[in-house]
Amino acid sequence: MSIKRNVVLAVCFSSAAVVCAQETSEVSALTERLQNYETFKADFNQVVTDSEGRIVQESSGDLRAKRDGLFYWHVEPPLEQYIAADGEEVEVYDPDLQQVTIYPMDEKLTATPALLLSGDVDGLQDAYDVTRIDKGAANPEFRLEPKDPDSLFLSLTLVFGDKALEEMRLKDSLGQSSVLQFSNIVINEPIAQDVFELEYPSSVDVIRNQAAP
Repeated sequence: MSIKRNVVLAVCFSSAAVVCAQETSEVSALTERLQNYETFKADFNQVVTDSEGRIVQESSGDLRAKRDGLFYWHVEPPLEQYIAADGEEVEVYDPDLQQVTIYPMDEKLTATPALLLSGDVDGLQDAYDVTRIDKGAANPEFRLEPKDPDSLFLSLTLVFGDKALEEMRLKDSLGQSSVLQFSNIVINEPIAQDVFELEYPSSVDVIRNQAAP
Protein backbone atom coordinates (compact mmCIF):
# COMPACT_ATOMS: atom_id res chain seq x y z
CA MET A 1 0.00 0.00 0.00
CA SER A 2 1.49 3.31 -1.02
CA ILE A 3 1.20 5.80 1.83
CA LYS A 4 2.03 8.67 -0.51
CA ARG A 5 -0.65 7.73 -3.06
CA ASN A 6 -3.37 7.26 -0.45
CA VAL A 7 -2.52 10.48 1.36
CA VAL A 8 -2.68 12.38 -1.93
CA LEU A 9 -6.02 10.79 -2.82
CA ALA A 10 -7.42 11.46 0.61
CA VAL A 11 -6.31 15.08 0.55
CA CYS A 12 -8.24 15.44 -2.68
CA PHE A 13 -11.06 16.10 -0.25
CA SER A 14 -9.28 18.78 1.72
CA SER A 15 -7.36 21.83 0.59
CA ALA A 16 -6.92 25.52 1.27
CA ALA A 17 -7.14 27.77 -1.76
CA VAL A 18 -5.94 31.21 -2.68
CA VAL A 19 -8.18 33.93 -4.10
CA CYS A 20 -9.16 33.35 -7.72
CA ALA A 21 -8.90 35.73 -10.63
CA GLN A 22 -11.51 35.87 -13.40
CA GLU A 23 -12.84 32.37 -13.96
CA THR A 24 -13.05 30.45 -17.19
CA SER A 25 -16.35 28.77 -18.00
CA GLU A 26 -14.83 25.37 -17.15
CA VAL A 27 -13.64 26.53 -13.75
CA SER A 28 -16.96 28.21 -13.07
CA ALA A 29 -18.89 25.04 -13.92
CA LEU A 30 -16.69 22.89 -11.68
CA THR A 31 -16.72 25.38 -8.81
CA GLU A 32 -20.51 25.52 -8.92
CA ARG A 33 -20.73 21.75 -8.48
CA LEU A 34 -18.15 21.53 -5.71
CA GLN A 35 -19.58 24.40 -3.68
CA ASN A 36 -22.70 22.30 -3.10
CA TYR A 37 -20.77 20.12 -0.66
CA GLU A 38 -20.58 20.86 3.05
CA THR A 39 -20.04 17.19 3.89
CA PHE A 40 -19.46 14.08 1.77
CA LYS A 41 -19.68 10.41 2.78
CA ALA A 42 -19.18 7.41 0.50
CA ASP A 43 -17.79 3.93 0.08
CA PHE A 44 -15.13 3.46 -2.57
CA ASN A 45 -13.42 0.85 -4.73
CA GLN A 46 -9.90 1.67 -5.89
CA VAL A 47 -7.94 0.10 -8.76
CA VAL A 48 -4.29 1.00 -9.36
CA THR A 49 -2.64 0.20 -12.70
CA ASP A 50 0.94 0.60 -13.90
CA SER A 51 2.13 2.40 -17.03
CA GLU A 52 1.29 -0.69 -19.12
CA GLY A 53 -2.27 -0.85 -17.82
CA ARG A 54 -1.66 -3.87 -15.59
CA ILE A 55 -3.55 -3.97 -12.30
CA VAL A 56 -1.10 -3.74 -9.41
CA GLN A 57 -3.53 -3.19 -6.56
CA GLU A 58 -7.23 -3.29 -5.72
CA SER A 59 -8.80 -2.08 -2.51
CA SER A 60 -12.03 -0.78 -1.01
CA GLY A 61 -13.07 1.32 1.95
CA ASP A 62 -15.00 4.36 3.05
CA LEU A 63 -14.37 8.07 3.41
CA ARG A 64 -15.79 11.16 5.08
CA ALA A 65 -15.05 14.80 4.27
CA LYS A 66 -16.13 18.09 5.77
CA ARG A 67 -15.41 21.75 5.16
CA ASP A 68 -12.43 23.37 6.89
CA GLY A 69 -9.98 20.69 5.84
CA LEU A 70 -11.42 17.66 7.64
CA PHE A 71 -11.34 14.16 6.19
CA TYR A 72 -11.29 10.49 7.16
CA TRP A 73 -10.23 7.62 4.90
CA HIS A 74 -10.29 3.90 5.72
CA VAL A 75 -8.97 1.10 3.50
CA GLU A 76 -10.32 -2.33 4.43
CA PRO A 77 -8.14 -5.43 5.10
CA PRO A 78 -5.96 -7.06 3.94
CA LEU A 79 -4.24 -3.73 3.19
CA GLU A 80 -5.88 -1.91 6.07
CA GLN A 81 -5.01 1.72 6.58
CA TYR A 82 -6.58 4.76 8.27
CA ILE A 83 -5.94 8.38 7.31
CA ALA A 84 -7.47 11.39 9.05
CA ALA A 85 -6.92 15.15 9.00
CA ASP A 86 -8.10 17.93 11.28
CA GLY A 87 -7.12 20.78 8.97
CA GLU A 88 -3.63 21.14 10.46
CA GLU A 89 -2.14 17.64 10.50
CA VAL A 90 -2.61 14.33 8.69
CA GLU A 91 -2.40 11.08 10.65
CA VAL A 92 -1.70 7.78 8.86
CA TYR A 93 -2.25 4.59 10.88
CA ASP A 94 -1.07 1.23 9.53
CA PRO A 95 -2.34 -1.53 11.87
CA ASP A 96 -0.14 -4.21 10.30
CA LEU A 97 2.97 -2.12 10.98
CA GLN A 98 1.70 -0.95 14.38
CA GLN A 99 2.75 2.51 13.29
CA VAL A 100 1.26 6.00 13.10
CA THR A 101 2.89 8.70 10.98
CA ILE A 102 1.89 12.34 11.42
CA TYR A 103 2.44 14.88 8.64
CA PRO A 104 1.84 18.64 8.67
CA MET A 105 -0.78 19.98 6.29
CA ASP A 106 1.87 22.04 4.52
CA GLU A 107 1.61 23.81 1.18
CA LYS A 108 2.56 20.70 -0.78
CA LEU A 109 -0.32 18.68 0.67
CA THR A 110 -2.90 21.46 0.64
CA ALA A 111 -2.10 22.06 -3.04
CA THR A 112 -3.12 18.52 -3.93
CA PRO A 113 -5.66 17.73 -6.49
CA ALA A 114 -8.94 19.39 -6.19
CA LEU A 115 -9.64 22.12 -3.67
CA LEU A 116 -12.65 19.90 -3.41
CA LEU A 117 -15.02 18.77 -0.76
CA SER A 118 -13.73 20.26 2.45
CA GLY A 119 -11.94 23.44 1.48
CA ASP A 120 -12.38 26.73 -0.32
CA VAL A 121 -12.76 25.98 -4.04
CA ASP A 122 -12.56 29.56 -5.28
CA GLY A 123 -8.87 29.26 -6.20
CA LEU A 124 -9.11 26.46 -8.74
CA GLN A 125 -7.98 28.59 -11.67
CA ASP A 126 -4.87 29.82 -9.86
CA ALA A 127 -3.73 26.28 -9.00
CA TYR A 128 -4.89 24.20 -11.97
CA ASP A 129 -5.53 24.15 -15.67
CA VAL A 130 -9.13 22.92 -15.82
CA THR A 131 -10.61 21.27 -18.90
CA ARG A 132 -14.18 20.10 -19.23
CA ILE A 133 -14.39 16.80 -21.12
CA ASP A 134 -17.48 15.89 -23.18
CA LYS A 135 -18.84 19.40 -23.07
CA GLY A 136 -22.60 19.56 -23.03
CA ALA A 137 -22.98 16.14 -21.41
CA ALA A 138 -25.44 15.88 -18.54
CA ASN A 139 -22.79 14.17 -16.40
CA PRO A 140 -19.57 16.00 -17.27
CA GLU A 141 -15.95 15.13 -16.57
CA PHE A 142 -13.33 17.69 -15.57
CA ARG A 143 -9.57 17.21 -15.89
CA LEU A 144 -7.33 19.18 -13.52
CA GLU A 145 -3.62 19.59 -14.24
CA PRO A 146 -1.55 21.36 -11.55
CA LYS A 147 0.43 24.42 -12.53
CA ASP A 148 3.06 23.69 -9.87
CA PRO A 149 5.80 21.54 -11.48
CA ASP A 150 6.55 19.99 -8.07
CA SER A 151 3.00 18.76 -7.56
CA LEU A 152 2.45 15.27 -6.13
CA PHE A 153 0.41 14.25 -9.18
CA LEU A 154 0.17 14.93 -12.93
CA SER A 155 -3.57 15.06 -13.47
CA LEU A 156 -6.89 14.40 -11.77
CA THR A 157 -10.15 13.69 -13.57
CA LEU A 158 -13.46 14.17 -11.76
CA VAL A 159 -16.55 12.38 -13.05
CA PHE A 160 -19.95 13.59 -11.88
CA GLY A 161 -23.22 11.69 -11.87
CA ASP A 162 -26.68 13.13 -11.63
CA LYS A 163 -26.20 14.59 -8.17
CA ALA A 164 -22.66 13.99 -6.94
CA LEU A 165 -19.05 13.17 -7.66
CA GLU A 166 -18.97 9.49 -8.66
CA GLU A 167 -15.40 8.81 -9.79
CA MET A 168 -11.86 10.16 -9.52
CA ARG A 169 -8.90 9.22 -11.74
CA LEU A 170 -5.42 10.19 -10.65
CA LYS A 171 -2.18 9.90 -12.65
CA ASP A 172 1.17 10.21 -10.91
CA SER A 173 4.71 10.95 -12.08
CA LEU A 174 5.63 7.23 -12.04
CA GLY A 175 3.06 6.40 -14.71
CA GLN A 176 0.63 4.76 -12.31
CA SER A 177 -3.09 5.49 -12.47
CA SER A 178 -5.59 5.22 -9.63
CA VAL A 179 -9.33 5.01 -10.26
CA LEU A 180 -11.75 5.47 -7.36
CA GLN A 181 -15.43 4.73 -7.85
CA PHE A 182 -17.82 5.95 -5.16
CA SER A 183 -21.05 4.30 -4.01
CA ASN A 184 -23.59 4.82 -1.22
CA ILE A 185 -22.95 8.55 -1.53
CA VAL A 186 -24.45 10.87 1.08
CA ILE A 187 -23.93 14.63 0.91
CA ASN A 188 -24.59 17.42 3.39
CA GLU A 189 -25.59 15.28 6.35
CA PRO A 190 -23.93 16.08 9.70
CA ILE A 191 -20.66 14.28 10.51
CA ALA A 192 -19.46 14.17 14.11
CA GLN A 193 -16.16 15.93 14.77
CA ASP A 194 -14.60 12.89 16.45
CA VAL A 195 -14.79 10.97 13.15
CA PHE A 196 -11.70 12.93 12.10
CA GLU A 197 -9.69 11.88 15.16
CA LEU A 198 -8.03 8.48 14.84
CA GLU A 199 -7.99 6.04 17.73
CA TYR A 200 -5.16 3.53 18.01
CA PRO A 201 -3.47 1.50 20.76
CA SER A 202 -0.98 3.29 22.99
CA SER A 203 1.57 0.60 22.10
CA VAL A 204 1.97 1.70 18.46
CA ASP A 205 5.02 3.63 17.27
CA VAL A 206 4.23 7.29 16.54
CA ILE A 207 6.47 9.05 14.03
CA ARG A 208 6.16 12.79 13.54
CA ASN A 209 7.37 13.70 10.04
CA GLN A 210 8.02 17.36 9.27
CA ALA A 211 7.80 16.84 5.50
CA ALA A 212 4.87 15.82 3.29
CA PRO A 213 4.91 12.20 2.05
